[in-house]
Parts: sequence; structure tokens; C-alpha cells
Amino acid sequence: MKLTLLTALVLAPLTVLHAADPAPAPIHETFGADFNAKRFITPIPNKNTELRDGVLWTRGSSGGKYPPMVYLAVEGKDLAISFRYRHLSDGGMLWFFVDGDDGFGSEDHMLRVKLLRDGVQLEVDGHSKDEHHPLRQNTRPADKVSGVYRLNEFFPLEKVDLKSNAWREVKLVFQGEQVAMSIDGKVWSKTLSRANFNAGKRKLLWMQNGGEKGIEIDDVHVQATSQTP
Repeated sequence: MKLTLLTALVLAPLTVLHAADPAPAPIHETFGADFNAKRFITPIPNKNTELRDGVLWTRGSSGGKYPPMVYLAVEGKDLAISFRYRHLSDGGMLWFFVDGDDGFGSEDHMLRVKLLRDGVQLEVDGHSKDEHHPLRQNTRPADKVSGVYRLNEFFPLEKVDLKSNAWREVKLVFQGEQVAMSIDGKVWSKTLSRANFNAGKRKLLWMQNGGEKGIEIDDVHVQATSQTP
């Protein structure tokens, strides 16, 4: 049987070409006149946080269990993230969280960088459906959406002198299962490898205990990275 050209085209296997997933739009926020509050999940201004003199200023107490928090929505797996921060009084702390996909259909903490005045402490949060996992956070029930338990891996405090109220630059570069981190480039640096770092990143969180004088944040960069840090 002879096939016409039209018949041959109909019977030929269909090949679908998918365009490469576009890179997430970069974020560069300097909290100037063109500040875009829509990027942030946290409404800004609020009772603890506002723009002041071209920076994001957070002070005081939230009145709840945790210090005041600011959330920024992000998108992507391999991301380079950086920001600057400055304390305006003695004491206090800044915790920086990266939240992402938990691998089971929900979102949760992935990495916590605790920026204390005398050092840096890291916590990696993984996830498992094993309720008897040795790293399970026992005070936390299973996630309501994915049914998984949060796993806490705590690292010892690494002594770093961060007592001066100077601007500090924090940088994290995620590439596959690895993240390279630094403060002011050479003041402190560390690289970690964990399987859950290869998941999609969804939110950044600054948890700030800076007293009434507060903490300033500026120059937030988030962009895709495709090369080894």
C-alpha cells in the first residue's frame, strides 16, 4: 500500500520540543525610591519593619514566640544569594533561613545561618516520613500537607567576632547539593554538601532580634548561578 505524503506525516512519530526552563528573574533590592514591596511575603511597612534612610530597618519585639521576621519570595534551585546587614546596638542576633521544597509536596526550612555576635552556627533541616528517625524534631508534628517530619542537624558554633556594629556582607551560593557560604569574603566561610540543597528554593527569611535600635538590611541580591562557586 502506498502512503500519501499527508498519511505518512500523520503516522510519523510526534516529536515535541520543550524549551529550556527559563532562569528565575533576578532580584536586586536596594530599598531606594523604586522599592517593590510586592516581592516580599511580609507586608512592609509593619509595626516592626519599615524603610528608613534607604535600608530595611527592623526593631523591637514581635510580641510572640519569635523575634520579628521578614519573608522574601524566591524561585529556583541553583541560586546565588547575598545581602548586607548591620546591628545598631550591642547584643542581639540575626538568623537567616532558606526555605524550599521538602521533597514530599510541601515547603519548609532547608538551611539556617545563625549570625550571632560571637560566631556563626548552622542548622540543616531535612525531611523524612520515618517518625522514629534519630534526627527528628520531636516537638514538631508531621507536616499537614506532605506528612513528613522535620530533621534537625545542628553544627557547633564557629567562633567569629561579629560584635562591631559594622556592615557585614553575607553570601550563599547553591549549586546542586552544595552551598558555599561566607561573611565579608574572608571573615568566615564554609561549604556544605547535603542532598536536600538540590531542591527548589521558595523563601528567604530574616529573623531579627536587634532591640529598640534594631538591625538594618540592604543590597539584597538573588540570581541564578550555573557555575561552581
